[in-house]
Amino acid sequence: MTVPDAIRELVAGWLPGQRWFAGKGRDHVLTVERLAELAPSPQVTLWVAHIDYGDGETELYQLPLVARAEAVEALEHVLLGTVDTGGGLRWVYDALHDKDATPAWPLGMQADATVGPVRLRRLAEAADIPVDEASLVLSGEQSNTSLVYGDLAIMKLFRRLQPGINPDIEVQSALSRLGAKHVARLLGTAEIDLDGAPTSLAFLQEFMTSATDGWGLATASVRDLMAEADLHAEEAGGDFAGEAERLGEAVAAVHADLAAAFGARQAQPGFLQARADAMHERLAAALEIVPALAEVAPGLRAVYDALPTASGDVALQRIHGDLHLGQTLRTVTRWVLIDFEGEPMAPMEQRREFDSTLRDVAGMLRSFEYAGHHRVIEAAFDQQLGYRAAEWAERNRGAFLDGYAAAAGHDPREQDLLLRAYEADKAVYEAVYEARNRPAWLAIPLTSLTRLVSGARS
Repeated sequence: MTVPDAIRELVAGWLPGQRWFAGKGRDHVLTVERLAELAPSPQVTLWVAHIDYGDGETELYQLPLVARAEAVEALEHVLLGTVDTGGGLRWVYDALHDKDATPAWPLGMQADATVGPVRLRRLAEAADIPVDEASLVLSGEQSNTSLVYGDLAIMKLFRRLQPGINPDIEVQSALSRLGAKHVARLLGTAEIDLDGAPTSLAFLQEFMTSATDGWGLATASVRDLMAEADLHAEEAGGDFAGEAERLGEAVAAVHADLAAAFGARQAQPGFLQARADAMHERLAAALEIVPALAEVAPGLRAVYDALPTASGDVALQRIHGDLHLGQTLRTVTRWVLIDFEGEPMAPMEQRREFDSTLRDVAGMLRSFEYAGHHRVIEAAFDQQLGYRAAEWAERNRGAFLDGYAAAAGHDPREQDLLLRAYEADKAVYEAVYEARNRPAWLAIPLTSLTRLVSGARS
């Protein structure tokens, strides 16, 4: 058996168990292709897995592998299996977990190296790229894999490959050139040509030392409030409203930077009708999965039907596209937005489409709702905790909108109908997700949808 055939058999058994593999449960034909071998020793071999579903749909996945002459106990959890290379047995591991192999990427970027079809490019001073720091794989990634090098840089490697420069790289590169305050600086990239188009493999950016993600800060505030039986949200020691307001200012600043980097335009007359039609379609599909949505469906349809009649101009521009508290970091000096990739499973061009900034604002409002109510889920819907959760969410949603309005010069609440429609559309998506994955959490989007169709806003 040739090495590629042996690797294909190992990948066939290993790939379906990876959470970033989208083809779980679907019949497919798998082939593998060797791209390049990166220094240092042990050598990293980049493979691409081609998944053919037989109906014309295909997917490509990037697989950095390392072959060791002996078993490595610390890598047992990422072992694909063994192959006979003709020169002896080799243990094959996911290279991103091998600390001896992971310097290959920053070394290549620092050197502006081209290895076979792979181009590694430096976008900062050579001294800013750490090549002697140990790497650590971050947990929690759903679609990609991220590594931190010391406390200096973080690399995101894209698992699923789609032709084109990934929006995360495109956006952060443009904003870095602008000197944008609320994004991380890009240090280097790796890419190949795929179907004739430059295609992103990975990128390296500065790591926010001592930063805390927004979700962690927000939920810590909720825990503090729940521990204070007699205090209102504004009275608790862990009140988050000041940070929520500053986060609103940061999001508005990033939207302004995005408009400066990529331009903006007014929506054409049919834009709102097209948005309403798409929301109706998503609701219809969701009702097949979440019957409980039937109670709010008439109200949702009324919101969507009214959307084309919304007054005022609608400005369109590049946006974040998947904004929530988990996509934000609080450093000692500022809020930073991360992960401008958009929805990872969406087509690349769709992720680049101009949209209203209210879509991002709605995403943050949904995230505050989740942060406020997560303890209620854990406490089996205690009524008193539910009241306090709603109070926390209302206070911090309002503070975020206040901060955004102050920095942007216009208040998102002035476009109430459009904002409500975006938030409702997001909550419908959440209802489907929760029904499939976390049924105990379904009450959060359903309660929000009841509020949204009643016309109440925080």
